[in-house]
Amino acid sequence: MRPTMWAAALATLLSVLGLHEGRADDPSTLAGTKPLTIEGDIPAQLVDGVDRFLLKKTEQSVARRAAFWKGEGAVETNRKRLAYILGVTDLRAKFDAPELVGTTDRPALIGRGEGYDIRAVRWPAFGDVYGEGLLLTPNGRAKVADVVAIPDADQSPEQIVGLAPGVPAESQFARRLAESGCRVIVPCLIDRKVEARNGRAKLTTREYLYRAAFELGRTPTGYEVQMVLAAVDWFVKDAKGLDPKIGVIGWGEGGRAAFYAAALDPRIDAACVSGYFGPRETLWKEPLDRNVFGLLERFGDAEVAAYLIAPRAYIGEASKGPDVVVPTGTGGGPGRLESVVPADEEWTRAQELVKGVELVKGAGNGYFVRIKQDPAIGYGWEPTLVNLLDALDREAKIAPLGAVPQVLDAATNPDSRRDRLSHALGRHNEWLLAGCADARVAYFSKLDTRSLDGFNATVEPYRAAFRDDVVGRFDDSLLSANARTRKVYDEPKYNGYEVVLDVYPEVIAYGLLLVPKGIKDGEKRPVVVCQHGLEGRPQDVADPKVDSPYYHSFANRLAERGFVTFAPQNLYIFQDRFRTLQRKANPLKKTLFSVIVPQHQQITDWLKALPFVDGARIAFYGLSYGGKSAMRIPPLVSNYALSICSGDFNEWVKKNASTRLSYSYMWTNEYEIFEYDLGHTFNYAEMAALIAPRPFMVERGHFDGVGTDEEVAFEFAKVRFLYEAKLGIGDRCALEWFVGPHTIH
Repeated sequence: MRPTMWAAALATLLSVLGLHEGRADDPSTLAGTKPLTIEGDIPAQLVDGVDRFLLKKTEQSVARRAAFWKGEGAVETNRKRLAYILGVTDLRAKFDAPELVGTTDRPALIGRGEGYDIRAVRWPAFGDVYGEGLLLTPNGRAKVADVVAIPDADQSPEQIVGLAPGVPAESQFARRLAESGCRVIVPCLIDRKVEARNGRAKLTTREYLYRAAFELGRTPTGYEVQMVLAAVDWFVKDAKGLDPKIGVIGWGEGGRAAFYAAALDPRIDAACVSGYFGPRETLWKEPLDRNVFGLLERFGDAEVAAYLIAPRAYIGEASKGPDVVVPTGTGGGPGRLESVVPADEEWTRAQELVKGVELVKGAGNGYFVRIKQDPAIGYGWEPTLVNLLDALDREAKIAPLGAVPQVLDAATNPDSRRDRLSHALGRHNEWLLAGCADARVAYFSKLDTRSLDGFNATVEPYRAAFRDDVVGRFDDSLLSANARTRKVYDEPKYNGYEVVLDVYPEVIAYGLLLVPKGIKDGEKRPVVVCQHGLEGRPQDVADPKVDSPYYHSFANRLAERGFVTFAPQNLYIFQDRFRTLQRKANPLKKTLFSVIVPQHQQITDWLKALPFVDGARIAFYGLSYGGKSAMRIPPLVSNYALSICSGDFNEWVKKNASTRLSYSYMWTNEYEIFEYDLGHTFNYAEMAALIAPRPFMVERGHFDGVGTDEEVAFEFAKVRFLYEAKLGIGDRCALEWFVGPHTIH
């Protein structure tokens, strides 16, 4: 064994035993630290460790939910919470009855089955959005019950009614219910059609609408639930004071809509969910439009069924769901749904949770049942419908399968109907976006900006809300930093070290520390934390041999001027690998920054403890995604004395949610960029307010394509107004314009 190998082996052994500390005369490590012996690609290991950490947190979320369901009022509190995270928050429209949809060439009455008529209808739901689909009404006999029957996203209402091919007759559950005397509304859902949006990323219609909706505190499923509940509103109103019997039933995406509609609205007496119920701990693998921020904090499917639907009737059909693949490499979020019959684990958990709940007996039977289907049969098999009808009316019976409904006139055009729906929802997103600025003003109404003292006394609740409700916070304590270092640069004016710190179990912080030479004993220098952008590495900003056209070796240049600099590795590297981390974090009510913020807390705590660092003067300076970090980390890490946002500051909410801007994220491959309900809470001006009264600076190149001068100036004007006009600290706020592109200046 070579002497160098002996030395490395000995250093590793001593490090493991905790017997070695770096010495002032040890040239390979920073004094007071252990040797860094990790080999290979440390950023890759960092990302992999965070992945394991998030998967462990997801696994633990199941047991942690119980705490949210204790005490009086827990059910209603959680029902309201579920409504918020699904985005079921718009005021629904009031209307007397659905409108008939026809033309001069085609009447609304489009079909007739055995004992029922089929009409094309629409009904106001919320804003200017209408639910649209088919209405099946009993013909010449008494109505048994009112039911909303919801197809999957890739099915048309006509298919589950029997007016169009594609669904076996025994599985046309809307038709079967109408044949049995029910009045049935069949809404159209948002489709999964894939298109190149604005000629760029290929996205499903559902993901395209999801992107803006999520930023504005809404989801596609929430929009669909609203359309279902608007129909329920009509059922109740049409009952004219009597107690109507109302059910919902759906398959696939329709099962998801039925599931959450019943959970949110106690007026629904019975819910039948087919092709959906199961564990949600793998929600991150499903299509992106299903992402619900904070779902797993309180809700698995078992909790929803047992606590929010029961004691009313719940009939779960264990059947195959839709088979959907959203591939990688298209610009959208990859995901899949597998057409398999789910296992029993989640249902077993639901049965345990519902024990002790006295089920509503209604017409004579209490229902909390699961019906297993033969995988070859599909969905909507007769025993399921028997249970649903029996739960609504014990005297009702499922009629034998009748003749195929007769088409009375040219069938409606499902594609046109879907296009109308997606257009209306996109318009609704834009309408919400237009009102966000006023909503944020109202949200910040309790912030006292009349004086600096008043501001400091009232800003902390907003920092806490940003930390807990937007960024997301793990309640784990930071580990001991256990700093390990390895000298990698010896330049004329500074030395450079790789640094690894422990943060959480499986989570490390990694970066490059540059220490100017010639620091005298007792002298303390300021620090600049220099943050790379998307797909970057610390070496891009701190390696003396790298001169990136974006970063211009700014960590090295600052070190040459006498600053201590630290270039951290942030999580946004390795494309889908890091974007998958965001997918895993969101259902836990977390984001990438739920990990990045504690990493920076650990980094700055460690920097402050270094004998040559002035702990009161640590600055953050980041470009691009590093500029995005400059808006989110310093508000929550008080060790940062100032923040510089380069190449990112923007009218951020508009950049995320608008379909009118060429540089919008609505059609790019950054599908992880969206943050839930940011539009109504924190745009960049509000984030800057959380940095105040510390100094804040924006660096803006006139030819930087991430935005326009007008939008940057518009948002910064609000920051300047706060600092200068309100708080009297205008000297702590600056915007530098320069003639140049997306680069450090």
